[in-house]
Parts: sequence; C-alpha cells; structure tokens
Amino acid sequence: MDKVLICIGGGELKSKETLPIDAYIAQKAKERAGERRAYGLFIPTASHDSMPYFNSFRKTYTSVFDIKADVALTVYGEMSMSKIADKFAKADFIYVGGGDTVFMLDHWKKTGLTELIREAYDRGVVVCGLSAGAICWFEQMYTDSEVGGSAEQYTLFPGLNWIKGTISPHYNARMLDFDEKILYNNIDAVGLEDRSAIEIVNGEIIRSVTCGGRAFRLCPEDGILRKNEIEPVLKLSE
Repeated sequence: MDKVLICIGGGELKSKETLPIDAYIAQKAKERAGERRAYGLFIPTASHDSMPYFNSFRKTYTSVFDIKADVALTVYGEMSMSKIADKFAKADFIYVGGGDTVFMLDHWKKTGLTELIREAYDRGVVVCGLSAGAICWFEQMYTDSEVGGSAEQYTLFPGLNWIKGTISPHYNARMLDFDEKILYNNIDAVGLEDRSAIEIVNGEIIRSVTCGGRAFRLCPEDGILRKNEIEPVLKLSE
C-alpha cells in the first residue's frame, strides 16, 4: 500500500483559494473509498481546535465534493481518545490545518495523535496538510512558532522526520530568508508557494499540483543554492 502525503504551501480554505488542489485530494479520497461515501478527518490542533476552521473545511469538502467531513478535537478534552481512534479508523484522508506548528507537535506527542496519524498513513490513508500541516512531516521545519511570529524570527525546528530535508510554506513571502538558512545549514529543501502542493509517495516527491503557485527543490552545492521548479504533472485551473 502506497504511503501518500500531500503538502500545501498556503491559501485560505474559507475563500476556496486552494479549491483545485482540494478537488485533487477529494478525488484521491473517493478512489480509496470505492463505492461508499468518502470520509475526511480534519485535525485543527495547530489552530487550537478552531471550529470556524473546521466549518470552512466542511463547507468545501462536503458541500462541494460530497465527502463526509469529521473533526478530531483534542486540545480542550471534548472527545475521548477512543472516540477519536474510531474516527481515524473510518478516514479515507486526513487533513491537518495550519497554525502553531510547535504547539501542535507537542500536543500530538502528549495525546498519542502522532501514533494515530502514523498508523493511518502506514495503511494507505492519504495524509494532507496546509502550512503547519504541510511542514510537520519533514526532518526540519521552517517556522516562527517557537519564537513569537516575527517575520525576522523564522528558524529551523525539528519535525517528525518522516521525510528527509526541510520545507518552507508560503515560500513566495519567505524566499530570501529561507534560501539563506538552507545555504548556511547545507540542507536540501522544498519551497512551497501559496496555492501550490507537492505529492509525496513512499517518501519521494513525485509531482507538484498547483493552482497559481509554484514548488521548488532547493539544493546547496559548493556554496551555491541550486533551485529547480518541481514541474507540475497537474497544473490546475484557478
């Protein structure tokens, strides 16, 4: 069973900025579901379990794509972990929302959500995420979560290490600083602009999926940063 990650660089669910990418994810979920109605599980930990955020997810995936949308709430203890585990067992895809990446990973570790997500990923459930939900899978993450949110204070921070290298979401807004850090640390990276995504299958980037943004591979070599656009196998209409 292939292990699939879809990482989205940025864009607002509420205003449907990533709708063509969402359509691609929905199709993947429906293929996995077969004859039954597909089931998507939203994880809003990074936004401290924001229900308006979940409502935006539901309006997109249920109203537009006819997918059953559910949510895993763990931050304030509304749901038992056994109930959440039941939701994971039904999921055809998991969508991790954006927000505070460091808080999210710390909370997952405390509650056991990391293990639930990993088990789902290992059995072929499509795992997706935007911004914080896109970068957490990598060896290192480019984030401001630990240092207060200033554009001058982004740093590399340990991620889950499912995927080697590091990654920046919103690359169109953070390019110069991220490029400098990648070159200084001599680490391979991915830069994901808003409204772009990469699909990773069994640990390897196989394509980008875009609706206005671009995705780049960044490779330091002899003191020079080599930058190559990941050609979109699917360049979707805006």
